[in-house]
Amino acid sequence: MVALIVVAVLVVVALFVASRSIRVIPQARAGVLERLGRYSRTLEPGLNIVVPFIERVRPLVDLREQVVNFRPQPVITQDNVVVSIETVLYFTITDARSATYEIANPLQAIEQLTVTTLRNVIGGITLEQTLTSRENVNSELRGVLDEATGKWGIRINRVEIKSVDPPPDIKAAMEKQMRAERDRRAAILTAEGTKQAAILTAEGEKQSAVLKAEGARQSAILRAEGEAKAIATVFDAIHKGDVDQKLLSYQYLQMLPQLAQGEANKVFVIPSEFTQAFAGIGEVLGKAGAGAIPKQLTTEE
Repeated sequence: MVALIVVAVLVVVALFVASRSIRVIPQARAGVLERLGRYSRTLEPGLNIVVPFIERVRPLVDLREQVVNFRPQPVITQDNVVVSIETVLYFTITDARSATYEIANPLQAIEQLTVTTLRNVIGGITLEQTLTSRENVNSELRGVLDEATGKWGIRINRVEIKSVDPPPDIKAAMEKQMRAERDRRAAILTAEGTKQAAILTAEGEKQSAVLKAEGARQSAILRAEGEAKAIATVFDAIHKGDVDQKLLSYQYLQMLPQLAQGEANKVFVIPSEFTQAFAGIGEVLGKAGAGAIPKQLTTEE
């Protein structure tokens, strides 16, 4: 009976020792192993064998990327404006040994380092630059934090400014400035539109005047060419018809009523050629009784 009890105790002790000797480390985790209180090695994910009562595994370290949201911090800008800035930090533990032994509270250390670095960076720029140059501030913060946390086995992946809250009076002034800027842009756009409309109207009137002048010029040219052709045709007809002086005198006589037309005609001047024409007409009329009227005069009548 005693032997059975002893065997049972030995089995229990063996199972207990076996359970303490086998450690399974999950994926994306790391375990720091200490032997008699001193660092021995870092346990990788998978099955690991340790010596019970001599080696001890510290709490596992998470190797995944972690996100920390730091509470808003009051920061003074270069132009003496107090703003409240909230930041978000993305970091990854790359060395479990350094993260365990080099720093006692890594999150608190990163937060305090972020606050001091943020105050140094924001203190060198104005409020407007703080609002418009977030990317530059994020890059500068990341560079400083990554350099400081490298010896802790921590890599800073990203630092983002989540919000920047100026005081209420500054917000009201910024809203007034933004409204005035919008009104100015609207006035400029209206003036530009009026200017473009005036320019287009003037261009249209100019083109219309040019086209009218061009049309009048072409019309005058065509009219002159027509009159020239008509004169040339009449001249050719006269020469081809071999018109004598008597017919020309009769044509002059027919033109007199047309020259006398018009209410403004007060003085009627007879050209010198009409004296010759009258002489020819008298000669023609003198021969009328004898039947000697030219054929041309008979045809015109």
